[in-house]
Amino acid sequence: MVKVKRETEAAGLDLEHELPAGNGNDNDGSVSTEGAGNPSAASESLETELQRLRAERDSLLDRLARAQAEFENARRRAAKEQQDFRDYAAVDVIKSLLPVVDSFERALSAKSGAADFRGGIELIYKQVQDALAKLGVRPVPAVGEPFDPHFHEAIEMVETADVPDHEVLEELQRGYKFKDRLLRPAMVKVAKNPGK
Repeated sequence: MVKVKRETEAAGLDLEHELPAGNGNDNDGSVSTEGAGNPSAASESLETELQRLRAERDSLLDRLARAQAEFENARRRAAKEQQDFRDYAAVDVIKSLLPVVDSFERALSAKSGAADFRGGIELIYKQVQDALAKLGVRPVPAVGEPFDPHFHEAIEMVETADVPDHEVLEELQRGYKFKDRLLRPAMVKVAKNPGK
């Protein structure tokens, strides 16, 4: 038996009728389009295609979820590596300053005269300078140099005819650079030569 649709002229409704398997003609001579071919094969084909598309969708969603998880893990690893790098960089700085701390402790515990104490402090100062130099920290040249607003901070202008105009006369606080980066500008007194 094959199901066919027939439009009724009076109501305009689709009615399904069962007809004996044959040429697919109904009473008014129209031919059914749904019954053409093997309907069970077409249904199976559509069902197979639907299952294939669902499997492909599930596979793509799974790949997307994995990619998102991998990205999140990579982001966490990168953040942890950066934090570890900062921590280990700080460890190197601390290790280079520990001998200086030891020297201060020895100087404070020593019972000696003022001259020996000053000699000990100068030795500690040299240790600090050496430790900073190993880390790439260099003092900014100041006294006798022309004033450079990129590296010097003028605290006072001093009128004098002894040196050229805008030359640094005195360094009040030393400035430092780390490699090519300015850490702190030097605080300086600058010459103002009205005659030049």
